[in-house]
Amino acid sequence: MSTYVYGIAPADREFPEEIQGIGDPPQPVRTVRGGDLVALCSDAPAGLEAKRRDLLAHQHVVIEAGKDGPVLPLRFGGVSPDDATVAAILEERHALYVERLKALDGKDEFTLEVDHDEEAVLHAVLADNPDLMARHAVDRAAGDGSHEDGPAFGEMVARAVAERERTDTALVERTLAPYAAATVRGPGGTGHLANLSFLVERERRDEFLKAVRALRQEHGHLREQVTGPLPPYSFVEAG
Repeated sequence: MSTYVYGIAPADREFPEEIQGIGDPPQPVRTVRGGDLVALCSDAPAGLEAKRRDLLAHQHVVIEAGKDGPVLPLRFGGVSPDDATVAAILEERHALYVERLKALDGKDEFTLEVDHDEEAVLHAVLADNPDLMARHAVDRAAGDGSHEDGPAFGEMVARAVAERERTDTALVERTLAPYAAATVRGPGGTGHLANLSFLVERERRDEFLKAVRALRQEHGHLREQVTGPLPPYSFVEAG
């Protein structure tokens, strides 16, 4: 049977007994050793799918294993042919895994999704752009929402909002980056203005969350949703 891998940790770590992993019934978690590292593994169920039950079980294993020290978490779906292959990979990539474990020690991931409040950002764009405000006043005075000279008012606003999206994304990252050991931008196309991950030292967790709240209070056109602390999935790869 194939081997499912949850994460990687130092071999001298003591883990909770009888951690239950993915599958129905849940598969018991075991360790596979390679050098002075171990991989947290279980048998991989046939036809593995990203079901909510298994996603939560994967997360549970990583969190439980990381209570007493760093774990290099793998994302859901990591399957290897067998335990021997897992052990060989641990030895082959030993230096990389050790470096990342040291870098992640004592840190958690917080994800931040940022969006614009559409009505509030429109008011903000008009307030910051006298030309747009004047054009808006002209169009309202005309009564029919049109004006013959120059681009349509809607196009002007759309360009201004797009520029505000870029500057606000940079603002959020610039404001919160000093409270994190590292920052990663998430993939585009998520439907959010910004999707950011921050690697935060545990003793600075309150500082980071306070900075998020201050950002929300100072910039009322922004809507932020912060999630964490999480295992540092976004920071497994160096750089």
